[in-house]
Amino acid sequence: MFLSTFEKQLDGKRRIVVPQEFRALAAGSFDGVFCFPSIEADCIEGGGKALFDRYGSLIDELPFGDPLRSALETTVLGGMNQLAFDTAGRITLPESLCEAFGLTDWVSVVGMGDRFQIWSRDGFAAHRAAQRQAARDGLAALRNAQRTATAA
Repeated sequence: MFLSTFEKQLDGKRRIVVPQEFRALAAGSFDGVFCFPSIEADCIEGGGKALFDRYGSLIDELPFGDPLRSALETTVLGGMNQLAFDTAGRITLPESLCEAFGLTDWVSVVGMGDRFQIWSRDGFAAHRAAQRQAARDGLAALRNAQRTATAA
């Protein structure tokens, strides 16, 4: 699993060192990762072949011509980049993705189980605070629903 959060600096060529733990998990048909614009947030989403296969399976479940299938194909498959590791364990982020998400110097690489996200450092700080509050509120609502169900 991709776990933890790392702050990394992009160099002048938009290269970032991928944490060793992430490189080991991404092992697959090629020595690198798959990255694309996240559907959930304003960041890059990435992972290994397992993540690519998971999205492929999800897309294949939808009938050809379905608007959701087309949207996923365009966003995920059309936005997909295969980024190979160099000898130092770095990947070079595409300029278009860096520009789209304001990645200029320091970035946050966030493990999310079977995937990871790459954020601008400031963007992730705001997102993390909002997600923490959403987790608190959601957990409280879940516990209240469980108590109500148990009492009934």
